[in-house]
Amino acid sequence: MNVDEFKQAEKTPITIVLDNIRSLNNIGSVFRTSDAFLIEKIYLCGITARPPHKDIHKTALGSTESVDWEYRENTLELIKELRSDENQILAVEQADKATMLNSYTPDVSKKQVLIFGNEVKGVADEVIPFCDNVLEIPQYGTKHSLNISVSVGIVVWDIWSKLKG
Repeated sequence: MNVDEFKQAEKTPITIVLDNIRSLNNIGSVFRTSDAFLIEKIYLCGITARPPHKDIHKTALGSTESVDWEYRENTLELIKELRSDENQILAVEQADKATMLNSYTPDVSKKQVLIFGNEVKGVADEVIPFCDNVLEIPQYGTKHSLNISVSVGIVVWDIWSKLKG
């Protein structure tokens, strides 16, 4: 598929919100994963860098040209805008009362809006109350964190698989 065909293709009803991601390589990797799964859109918020940038391009491999994206300064304002009956707002975070990803069943009548937070601080505390749910990736080893780009890959694959049935 070329870029024009990608833009015309039916998209997976998933939107990704990057909340203050500092690593340019992580941002590029998220673009590449989003291209692979025909994600509708990426929102780059706060300090998250924007294309064009050579370090984003290095891992994105041209997917910044195919995947629709938009910059927003304030993540919370964006989430308030996106809240509707058509969107399921989901923070991906380790939190009390989070739903384990393997137990989550997406509502196929809604678009899934996935928020991924800063590599150190996670999704901003002020954003969590405006989410419909918090998803956590089950982890069983001694480390209880994953790189943001790995988390995006796991969560997008899981939800994509569940939506495609």
